[in-house]
Amino acid sequence: ITGSRNKSAIGTLVERTTRFTILLHLPDGHDAEHARQAIIDKMQHLPRLLRNSLTWDQGAEPALRKRIGASPDMAVCFRDPRSPWQRGTNENTNGLLRRYFPKGTDPSVYPEDHLDAVAEELNDRPRKTLGFMKPSEKIIELLDAA
Repeated sequence: ITGSRNKSAIGTLVERTTRFTILLHLPDGHDAEHARQAIIDKMQHLPRLLRNSLTWDQGAEPALRKRIGASPDMAVCFRDPRSPWQRGTNENTNGLLRRYFPKGTDPSVYPEDHLDAVAEELNDRPRKTLGFMKPSEKIIELLDAA
């Protein structure tokens, strides 16, 4: 989610089957280096199961895809151009996040702990697509089954 004039952003990482959401604090921009470091910082402590792959949107951030993929040991994939339905879960999550961060909002004014609180609120929200379970419950179910 980008701010006005695309100067700052909030990155969204969403686990596809559980809808579990992690937000990336990108107050200084969403270029490849900032995105790479934010991803590594947030994902390095996740269980290996949650670091298998990452699907990128089409943008400037994939410039360092090999370094991102190599750092947290994950495969990096790309959606096809003009095919947002290939990242439907993430697009839906971004729509939910617009309730917290309306268009025109400057994401850089929100500290990382605020983003973590918003992600926690989303992860504690029952979802119809999950049989009215919460993403926080589904992620535990996924990890327990592994």
